[in-house]
Amino acid sequence: MKYILIISLFIASISANAQQASDTTHKKLGDTLKKDLLTAPDTVKRLHTKPWALVPPFAAITYGALTFAVHPLRRIDYFIQTETNKTGASFHTTTESYFQFAPIAMVYGLNLVGVSGKNTFVDRTALLALSAGILGVTGYSTKHLTHRLRPNGEDHLSFPSGHTATAFMGAEFLAQEFSNKSPVYTIIGYSFAVTTGVFRMYNRDHWFSDVVAGAGLGIISTKLSYLVYPYIRNALTHTDKKGKSVTILPTYQDGMGGFTFAMQL
Repeated sequence: MKYILIISLFIASISANAQQASDTTHKKLGDTLKKDLLTAPDTVKRLHTKPWALVPPFAAITYGALTFAVHPLRRIDYFIQTETNKTGASFHTTTESYFQFAPIAMVYGLNLVGVSGKNTFVDRTALLALSAGILGVTGYSTKHLTHRLRPNGEDHLSFPSGHTATAFMGAEFLAQEFSNKSPVYTIIGYSFAVTTGVFRMYNRDHWFSDVVAGAGLGIISTKLSYLVYPYIRNALTHTDKKGKSVTILPTYQDGMGGFTFAMQL
């Protein structure tokens, strides 16, 4: 089953890329990389996520949280887990460990073949790092605070599903960067994310509510980063009252991280 799914998604990806063929055939890889890496971005001011778009992921997180207090909702977890045990008693795969990163890989892969996303490499990578930071802090702390036992009894770090959260974070990242090119990219990204969540349940690593909450947490981590990043970037790269350009950028050289400061005199 997993091989059929992988092949289907691969074919869908080829189909989506074909839609962009007429736009990319005249581009050279070197020119694309130069533009992507070196051109100052001018789209950051239009990155704001609409506040209403935060409602669905918040609802998913709320549903997961309610299962700790609302017993009928918790019984849904037990019912779904019983059914998955019946239909996939011998099911085991580690594919979701790769699927969770597939949408992120697609973002950078599409740029390498000449399909431009919404942002340049610097801003795109900063947005991804911010999303991962939000997810890492909230997900890690929530796992230890809730102390929920996994279906397989391995440990008490079941809620929320980290694999699922990462996959949905990447799916939303792909959607933010390429949904204006084609909705197929969004469909592919979220297909990987949903499959990741399903596999986590069939592997008996997570309850249904863990997966739902993980999906919401992943999506909202990316949406929040796109909401606040323009303000962060404007604070780090701005023009002072005298009209002089001020820039602060992260750097990494010889194993040492730091920041560079540049100001127009």
